[in-house]
Amino acid sequence: MDDAALLSLAADLAKQAGATILAVRARGFDTRRKADASPVTEADHAAEALIVAGLRRATPDIPVVAEEEIAAGHVPDRADAFWLVDPLDGTKEFASGLDDFAVCIGLVRDGRPVLGAVGVPAHGELYGGIVGHGAWKRTAAGESRIAVRAPPADGLDVIASRAHANDERLSAYLAGRQVRSLRNAGSALKFCRVAEGAADLYPRFGTTSEWDTAAAQAVVEAAGGAVRVIETGEPLRYGKPGWLNPHFVCTGAP
Repeated sequence: MDDAALLSLAADLAKQAGATILAVRARGFDTRRKADASPVTEADHAAEALIVAGLRRATPDIPVVAEEEIAAGHVPDRADAFWLVDPLDGTKEFASGLDDFAVCIGLVRDGRPVLGAVGVPAHGELYGGIVGHGAWKRTAAGESRIAVRAPPADGLDVIASRAHANDERLSAYLAGRQVRSLRNAGSALKFCRVAEGAADLYPRFGTTSEWDTAAAQAVVEAAGGAVRVIETGEPLRYGKPGWLNPHFVCTGAP
């Protein structure tokens, strides 16, 4: 299966998982807490079961690293290539009745994301990209190519985490930069807004896991942007101990 077929697989599964999540939301659900105190719902588990089964059936030679399986202690052996799955990125937003949640399916090779699909089901949006080959966005109106933009002359449009809206590190990072607007959102949707040229900068302080970022990083890089570690300026890499990310910044065109 070539990369185009792999992206098609990920996109189809993200769309199906999004429909499953919306169905759970429509009928109501309970929210529980995992061992790390983060929330989890029936929608997380149902979406992950669908995605993981689809990936393992179609690509049995590629290990799948999925958020809820990791939380349950099912950790696959390390490999040069692996899928990273967050079946419901932004569970806090989902449980609160907000629409900023996403389905994230990314493929990593040799520590770098190479392709990814990000579904934003409540918005009716699906993003995809293969690094080096471009990115796209699908809505009810059809599919269109997307790309990052050059920063506006009158200042950056910054998008930041809703959960860390008052983080002093964000204020310090933005000090000295010309900022036109600052808004907050949840989930991998923030990356997608940079990828499609609706925002210029997404700095992230605080804990994230690799499944939160891999698919969206692939979309951003396919659209011409970058995701780099704040402390070093190096591209954000994958397969790290504990699957945890350092602080990073997602940027559009230089």
